Amino acid sequence: MALYCRIAFRGKSFCCYRLLSTYVTKTRYLFELKEDDDVCRKAQQTGAFYLFHSLAPLLQTSEHQYLVPRFSLSELERLLSKFGQNAQRIEDSVLIGCSEQHEAWFALDLGLNSSSSTHASLPKSEMETELKGSFIELRKALFQLNPVDSSLLFTAQSLLHWHDGHQFCSRSGQPTKKNMAGSKRVCPSNKIIYYPQIQVNLRELEAAAWFSYAEVAAALKRKGTYIQQQNQSFPFSVPPKLAIAHQLIKEWVEKHACSSLPD
Repeated sequence: MALYCRIAFRGKSFCCYRLLSTYVTKTRYLFELKEDDDVCRKAQQTGAFYLFHSLAPLLQTSEHQYLVPRFSLSELERLLSKFGQNAQRIEDSVLIGCSEQHEAWFALDLGLNSSSSTHASLPKSEMETELKGSFIELRKALFQLNPVDSSLLFTAQSLLHWHDGHQFCSRSGQPTKKNMAGSKRVCPSNKIIYYPQIQVNLRELEAAAWFSYAEVAAALKRKGTYIQQQNQSFPFSVPPKLAIAHQLIKEWVEKHACSSLPD
């Protein structure tokens, strides 16, 4: 019995070590991608790209749910070439994560105009026809996406939105320049560095009113992922705990309890 316990303990310790080692390696790789433009540019060669248009992700319908298509660098270059743009537009993309196998993930919005790019917004309807999908507002598609995809798209949308709103330096008024990963923007004239920040507007979240406060609070407390509404129409999926969306929802619930906002 003692021998069995020792073997089981060693096995469990080995699994924990492997998980920790994988996490540390992945974190170090992400840090390298964010800080080294050459490494990030090389990662784009084998990475995957998620496309947006005016902050709406490209989605494809499949059996009552949405799928999120991914594109390789070569596929994206062919797409841009077909619409009369060159590969320089890809430099507007932002890093949103990577897999445990170190496949880097990027997001690119083809409907926003960048101060550092000479390219205009691409036509939405023509792109949807070409890509066999639709650019859909994320909040409208949230409950037809799996939690992993929704978490990744929320991260991408937040970063793209931040970069769109910080194209100019607040002090000099000059255009800022982002690094390859999109982890910061720098003003060339005074070297001020801006880092992405996400702010929560509690009243905007309250105004959305997709679910009552009680339903959202109950969903966060459950061990499972889903909670049914009273009319049983469709499940309410809470994003994973490490997702930005989960933290926003949790912050809203916690502050709602102490605020004077009506239920």
